[in-house]
Amino acid sequence: MSSAKDSGHYRCLVVICDLCGRTPDAETDEVPLTWVTSVENGGQRVYCDSCARVHLRSIEAKLDAEWW
Repeated sequence: MSSAKDSGHYRCLVVICDLCGRTPDAETDEVPLTWVTSVENGGQRVYCDSCARVHLRSIEAKLDAEWW
């Protein structure tokens, strides 16, 4: 877990896969390059490389994760 300064306050940023709960190996406040981000219903979702590989066709078809 790392912290970032936001308008004078510190906040904790944690990157977690929205499907399996996996976290990146390195502590960082950025999404790893091999991971996929998506915007669904106005919110950002993050998927690890393993989940993204399994659900690639659904992601490319822009299906909401509830359909997977």
